[in-house]
Amino acid sequence: MSKIDFTPPRVWAWDAENGGRFAKLNRPIAGATTEKELPVGKHPFQLYSMGTPNGQKVTIMLEELLEAGRQAAEYDAWLITIFEGDQFSSGFVSINPNSKIPAMVDRSGPKPFRIFESGAILLHLANKFGAFLPTDEAERAETYSWLMWQMGSAPSIGGGFGHFFAYAPEKIEYAINRYAMETKRLFDVADRRLAESRFLAGDTYTIADIATYPWLQAIANDGYKGCAEFLSIHEYRNVDRWLREIAARPAVSRGMKVNRVLGRDDDGLRERHDASDFELRSGETKR
Repeated sequence: MSKIDFTPPRVWAWDAENGGRFAKLNRPIAGATTEKELPVGKHPFQLYSMGTPNGQKVTIMLEELLEAGRQAAEYDAWLITIFEGDQFSSGFVSINPNSKIPAMVDRSGPKPFRIFESGAILLHLANKFGAFLPTDEAERAETYSWLMWQMGSAPSIGGGFGHFFAYAPEKIEYAINRYAMETKRLFDVADRRLAESRFLAGDTYTIADIATYPWLQAIANDGYKGCAEFLSIHEYRNVDRWLREIAARPAVSRGMKVNRVLGRDDDGLRERHDASDFELRSGETKR
């Protein structure tokens, strides 16, 4: 790891060619760069996403609802390839002005409406279907708290640790150490909590677990090559127990595959338009 000296200028200027993996995708302005409408399928929920941890939260939730018999939760999952800039199309920006996946259109009623940000989508679906969100006031508050804990934690794990550990064009010791420390602290928070309860919000599986699982499993399963060893993830025994229990849920297994086009295996499902799509290999999804 090298130490880099940098003196900030008086006024920051955007360097569009900064050399990083995401240099052509990140920019300091909002809005669409291309004119392109989004496709619309036949189901009540239209999801536009990619199989990253934030996207997987929503596909797990939808698959859990279907597993629980809520057939009204049927959905089409359209791939938004962020590395190709799909999130900056006019159609996508119209449903998420922040140009981040996932985004959804609820077409289950007479007037379609948008929902963006993964936590907002989980809350919308949980309230709409009365599932994975406790009715007891105190238990619901606990669920909200852990859900918001996850929403606040993700930037430190992904855009912080993941970026500087795996993607930054230069290995910056301070940045890696700073976010490694925070990622380990977050794992310790979860580990201590899971020492006293089966799930994050208590004895019941909730949207807090659904939201948190994709992020913690990504680190535990070495999503950034070498990160599990680097962070000594084996130390968090209670997190490991929780990860194993959730991974065994059939709906979670399905949800983790949807819109997944990155990874070392080949069982990702590029798009999902029918339950039978899971029987097909990646790239062969039926329409």
